[in-house]
Amino acid sequence: MQALNLLKTFVMCAFLITSFKADAQDWANLKRYQDENAALQAPAKKENRVVFMGNSITQGWKESRPEFFANNPYICRGIGGQTSPQMLIRFKQDVVALQPKVVVILAGTNDIAGNTGPSTLEMIMDNISSMAEIATANKIKVVLCSVLPAFDYPWRKGKEPNVKIPQLNAMIKSYCEAKGYTYLDYFSAMNDGNNGLKAEYTTDMVHCTAKGYEVMESLVQSAIQKALKAKK
Repeated sequence: MQALNLLKTFVMCAFLITSFKADAQDWANLKRYQDENAALQAPAKKENRVVFMGNSITQGWKESRPEFFANNPYICRGIGGQTSPQMLIRFKQDVVALQPKVVVILAGTNDIAGNTGPSTLEMIMDNISSMAEIATANKIKVVLCSVLPAFDYPWRKGKEPNVKIPQLNAMIKSYCEAKGYTYLDYFSAMNDGNNGLKAEYTTDMVHCTAKGYEVMESLVQSAIQKALKAKK
């Protein structure tokens, strides 16, 4: 079992390294969803379309639990390895152009890992808040998610995510309170008590098992309904 988990960790780390070595000509991976976006029809009159913007945790959600997206008006726009500046660059084409009622933004852990270079928490928050402001300007309700717990990153040790993630989450929560956005707290429900993911929710300390996604699904459904009812 230990050997199997180590193999899974190695495969995931290799995937991440490949993912965040972005094409220099398409740093934000704008081409990733271009064809799917072009093929997507405008939302139906009473459709409460939701776009999930994120990184590998969001991408893996649809891969692990495709029925969650198939059975709801939900669109996954996660890309493995991405940081918040990359998401900001593609936000208009991968979120705004799809005309959702709500956007669920989960970003920041790869910034802390340094996937695209050094980044302060303030820089991460600037990118997250910019995405939220673009959404608001386009009459899209905003759900900002806490970053999931991570005690350490298997592919980049020593970045202290167990310390920095709670600090970033406090900033996101404070911003939501100030702006009237919906804050979605995954962290508290998935924390093992040491600011890491509970063992049953992960195989590599960062990415979710199907059981982990089931916890997230219950929480996000409530947050989406709250956002739809919000004035802002």
